[in-house]
Amino acid sequence: MTDEGSLRERLIDVGVDLVLTEGSASVGLREIARRAGVSHGAPRRYFPTHHALLSAIARRGFEDLGTRFEAAVSGTTTSRGELDALARVYVGYALERRGMFELMWRHDLLDSAPQPSDQPRLRESTLPLFGHITELVARCRSERAATQRTGGPNEAAPPPAVTAAALWSNLHGIAQLWAWGSLQLALGAPPLGGDPGDDQRDRLITAVLDAHLGPMTS
Repeated sequence: MTDEGSLRERLIDVGVDLVLTEGSASVGLREIARRAGVSHGAPRRYFPTHHALLSAIARRGFEDLGTRFEAAVSGTTTSRGELDALARVYVGYALERRGMFELMWRHDLLDSAPQPSDQPRLRESTLPLFGHITELVARCRSERAATQRTGGPNEAAPPPAVTAAALWSNLHGIAQLWAWGSLQLALGAPPLGGDPGDDQRDRLITAVLDAHLGPMTS
């Protein structure tokens, strides 16, 4: 990597640290420059706008999440098992890296801003992920139909993309409401700061998958 490339990556590294420790509102070009030990104007060589910098930081989040997804599904043997693993990683990531997670999905903010010509918009990270979930939903239906010998997926069910969107929305809601403490209050669960593998939250994730895909069959 060239010195220029190294500096760009270092600026993103500093931005990632800021997002994780203080939230995306704390990230500015001048603060990034100060913490990276470079001139105030240096970041603008790579990030002409504040939004361009935030987009680069968010892409790091997608890379991290993608790596965790790959590790989580390495031992799965069914589409439902893969979705189950992805769901748990998604919610766990949201709670562990809250600032990054909140930034990653701000397409209204980040995708609306002009980006450098050599940098893709965040939708190019998000849409393949959503497409994969949609594909898994379709495969789950086919596998379930084959197991139950119903002759095919339920024709009355919504399109796989609609189910995938509803499933994603439910998981995102679990993550957000758990982070706020709302679900713990409603369910009488332990207060904030409990074990990331908390049984109550795992049951919620299972309930969401069952609601959209039917109970897991043996």
